[in-house]
Amino acid sequence: MRLISLLPFRLIWLFGLGAGFLISLFPSRLKRIARKNIDLCFPQLSESDRRRLVNRHFGQLGVMVMSYGIAWWSSKKRLSRLVRLRDRHHYDDAVRSGKRIILFAPHFLALDLSGLRLSTERPMITMYRESRDKVLDRMLRKRARFGGVLFERKSNLRSLIRLIREGRPFYYLPDQDPGGAESVFVPFFGVPTATVTAFARIAELTDAVVIPCYNRILPAGQGFEVRFEAPFEHFPSGDPAGDARRMNEAIEGVVREQPEQYLWVYRRFKTRPLGSPSVY
Repeated sequence: MRLISLLPFRLIWLFGLGAGFLISLFPSRLKRIARKNIDLCFPQLSESDRRRLVNRHFGQLGVMVMSYGIAWWSSKKRLSRLVRLRDRHHYDDAVRSGKRIILFAPHFLALDLSGLRLSTERPMITMYRESRDKVLDRMLRKRARFGGVLFERKSNLRSLIRLIREGRPFYYLPDQDPGGAESVFVPFFGVPTATVTAFARIAELTDAVVIPCYNRILPAGQGFEVRFEAPFEHFPSGDPAGDARRMNEAIEGVVREQPEQYLWVYRRFKTRPLGSPSVY
């Protein structure tokens, strides 16, 4: 991965795209998960269109996997050149005004590169899930290589809240299966989905502004883009289920713009309402 990261990005993009498409031709557990997720979320598409979407997703997934070496080892200068920031005034205005900030960053494929690009400008808090694989865990910890703070997903929220109150932006990945703890079932593409309520609670306890922060892989090996949007208004609302629904609706809107770049190989619908069978 380190050797690959030294190549020009256009070569990495071509190599990753080809590898991803090749992998998509063969049956695998990840392909079954992606196909099931896409079947659930896009029932209006024809069978052939859903199959093509799965293949396109694996092409983009290949690009992202081959780009991890850039995230883990490249210089700040190269990251700044490869990852463009769009409409960054939404973020910069909040920083200048001294507000506490939560960056709402759903699981699109370029989330690691995007988070590291932002952390080259100011140290942030970011989440990760400890892995039993020691090599993988070491790589995941590189999310903090520019002075950021890693917050393990299952850790106590007190230290996280203290850090946000101190003024560190929080790069938050809220669209994860919470396993039933502190969650509500609200629709995501019409599917009842276990959705965290901690997001709104953290925003309330820290009096933080929530700024949508979406990432994407640009076409033809041009690099990556982070797009900011205006902060959520009247959030949190005091209604945990309503806030969770609003979060899912925001993610849906961006997924529809770039459906092949959402993390479909993740078992987003693993936790089911009581009595419902597993979708996987």
